Amino acid sequence: MLRIAIEPVWRFYKDDDPQSIVVMLRVLSEIRRTGKITSAANDAHLSYRHVWNLIEQWSAFFGVPLVETQRGKGSKLTAFGDKLVWAGERMHARLGPQLDNLAQELVTEIKPFLQPHPSVIRVHASHGFAVAKLRELLDREPGVGVDVRYVSSQHSLASLAQGECDLSGLHLPRGELRAQNIQACRDWLDPKQDCVISFVTREMGLMVGRGNPLSIRSLADLADGRARFVNRDHDSGTRLLFDQLLASQGIDEASINGAQQIEFTHAAVAAYVASGMADACFGVEAAARQFGLDFIRILTEDYFFACHKSFLETDPMRRVLEVMKGDEFHRAVAALPGYQPAATGSVHTVREFLDRLDAES
Repeated sequence: MLRIAIEPVWRFYKDDDPQSIVVMLRVLSEIRRTGKITSAANDAHLSYRHVWNLIEQWSAFFGVPLVETQRGKGSKLTAFGDKLVWAGERMHARLGPQLDNLAQELVTEIKPFLQPHPSVIRVHASHGFAVAKLRELLDREPGVGVDVRYVSSQHSLASLAQGECDLSGLHLPRGELRAQNIQACRDWLDPKQDCVISFVTREMGLMVGRGNPLSIRSLADLADGRARFVNRDHDSGTRLLFDQLLASQGIDEASINGAQQIEFTHAAVAAYVASGMADACFGVEAAARQFGLDFIRILTEDYFFACHKSFLETDPMRRVLEVMKGDEFHRAVAALPGYQPAATGSVHTVREFLDRLDAES
């Protein structure tokens, strides 16, 4: 399966001499993680001398040191070096899904000119860690291509109804909010031609700095304005869920400092908090753990896929279900903090699915 990766490149300009900092960011990130320049050199497949020269060259370029070394205590980033690394983390988290979408569009355009080309499954789903892991495993499958576009649950269900995708991702909260989220399923799913596939569960909650310095315990603690918040975009399912939680607890969004500051993925809001630009955000536990943040659980979401019944009989979809049910995928999901397989790969009629939701709401 042809894959295209589109990656952003940082170029700093000084005296009309553009310099790319991509390699240096990787080196700095590894020094921050391990406190060792030797580890950074090994990770980048460079000699220790070459890495040290890079550090000196970039420190001279900026006129500010990037790394501090102490005899017997290893190395650590300066405040400026740390700021560069976190800026890179935020950029990757913010742009990654959008660049993935653009890359997939390019693959779709050129694929008809290539021989042989595999059968392609078009997936529209919200960006998430389990979906990314499923895509990774499917990319290894011979004869199966995966065209993943990251969109909200509402948009993905509309795409399925309009024939624009083969698999549509949707996630529903457990508890008191479930009932008001079922209507979109009723509006878009056709009991005569659609079915629903169980996938995973994931934990949702507040992400805060390590050690929770502001002692945030609930959504109500955001309303006093002390904590700087970073929100998700209005089209995301996570933003819809957050707004519903605020409404259910009678919390005015205007009372939350930074509620209008938005990022576009779970990882992006987590990186924003981890870099010190905000104190709290709302999203999945896996993103909090990825960036070393504390996590305050609020609820559990069930994640499903929907597709047309006729698509179940195709060879590519049979392979998808085999991967979903396989031990490798189950182990991969269980290794994601806050995620668990949940009858993954089992197929239900729309009526069975809706009856189950009604019983649980």
